Amino acid sequence: MSSQINMNGEQVGRVALVTGGSSGIGRGAANELARQGASVVVHGLTMEEANLVVQEIRVAGGTATSTHGPIDDPETSKLAVSLALAEYGQLDILVTSAGIQRYGTAIDTPVEVWDEVFKVNVKGVFLACKAALPEIRKSQAGSVVIIASAQATATQANVVAYTSSKGALVSLARAIAVDEGPYGVRVNSISPGTIDTPMLRNTARLLSDGSPAGMQALVDDWGSAHALRRTGTIQEIGAVISFVTSPRASFMTGDDIRVDGGLLAMLAAAAPKSK
Repeated sequence: MSSQINMNGEQVGRVALVTGGSSGIGRGAANELARQGASVVVHGLTMEEANLVVQEIRVAGGTATSTHGPIDDPETSKLAVSLALAEYGQLDILVTSAGIQRYGTAIDTPVEVWDEVFKVNVKGVFLACKAALPEIRKSQAGSVVIIASAQATATQANVVAYTSSKGALVSLARAIAVDEGPYGVRVNSISPGTIDTPMLRNTARLLSDGSPAGMQALVDDWGSAHALRRTGTIQEIGAVISFVTSPRASFMTGDDIRVDGGLLAMLAAAAPKSK
């Protein structure tokens, strides 16, 4: 997946930890940060998944190592930070991308499912920040990016737990930005629109006839809701993540950056046709 490493990239000399880095947006972030010169610690739920992304980065000439474990376990993030320090001697960037999607309304979502979503999507981010921030404070240009969602602002039906968790992440990023500003650490959230990821493809499989053609038709239909009339790619989100964590974005903090292909700019109702 990675293209060749840019030896003059905007992340040269920096070290990044990407939680959920073995798949989807996290994979895009890990590859792009490495392409821009960062050394990357790739976290995945399993070591096998994380190692696949590490191999992508190394084949392209980049530097990466892997770690794994359930993100809602405090030890997972502690070990990931310790690995970054042991391998590379510092930690400058944290990107939190691990997350799950579940469906249901406030009435029919089981309490256990609500708790599961918040344990991974919110508690996991909190624990990663808690473990990483003491080291990121030591950086001359420390930065955190929390992956939220356009659904933190506007929601589909039947996703009450997921949407609530993403709204919480935008608020969490803002709160940490205020607390960490005096230490020179910038914290922002990024709210993507519909991005073509394994999570999206799995949803398409569940909601279609399961055939490749049926899944693609549904993905294309979702893409048509965006002003650009398509879904986004993990590479496009990775590029924004690299910019936001780079010195070029040195006065950006406490922001939620929408990267949604014009999804929230569009109204569902069609305008009347002119005569």
